[in-house]
Amino acid sequence: MGGVGEEPELIDRALHGDRAAFTRLVEINQDRLYASMVQVTGSPDEAEEVVQEAFIRAFIKLDTFHQNSQFFTWLYRIAFNSALTRRRRKRARVSLDQFREQSGIEISDESADAVDEPMLQQERIAMVRSAMGKLTDEHRSILVLREMEERSYETISEILDISIGTVRSRISRARAQLKLALEAIQRSEESPS
Repeated sequence: MGGVGEEPELIDRALHGDRAAFTRLVEINQDRLYASMVQVTGSPDEAEEVVQEAFIRAFIKLDTFHQNSQFFTWLYRIAFNSALTRRRRKRARVSLDQFREQSGIEISDESADAVDEPMLQQERIAMVRSAMGKLTDEHRSILVLREMEERSYETISEILDISIGTVRSRISRARAQLKLALEAIQRSEESPS
C-alpha cells in the first residue's frame, strides 16, 4: 500500500485504536504539512512545533474527521489554525523589529547596479517577505495558500471555511495590500536616509 490511497483504511483502523495506523498517517502527511507550515510561519522551528501540535490534535479529534473530505485538507486546517493562534499570541509579545531580527528578513542597501542577478533575486525575495510581514494574518495566509502553495479556490475555501466568493475578494484585497506594501518598501529604499 502506498500513500494517500490507503488513508481511508488507516483512518478507520486508527479510529478503532490502531496506533500504528495513525503513525502511518503521520508518515504519509508530515513532510508535505511541514513544507506548507514553513511557508505559513516563515520559520522551520515554528513549523515543526505547529506540525507536531497538529498531529496531536488530529489524533485526539480523529473521530470528528468527515471521510468525505481529504485527510490532508483537514489536517492542514488544524495546523493552519494553530499557526495563526501562535502568531497572534506571539504578536502581543514581539514588536515588528524583533520579528525581523528573529526571522532574518532584511532589505539590502546595495544598489542594483553593483549586484549580480542572483543577488537581485534574493533582494526581491527579501522585499516580498518583508511586505508579506506587513500584511494582516488574513491577507498573508490567503496569499500563502494561493500564490506560494498554489491551492485552488475550492481548497482554500475548505481550509478557511469561507465561501469561494469570499476567497476571491480576499485574494484581490490581499494582492492590492501587498502591492502597496512593496511600493512603500521600494520608495523607502530609493529615498536617501
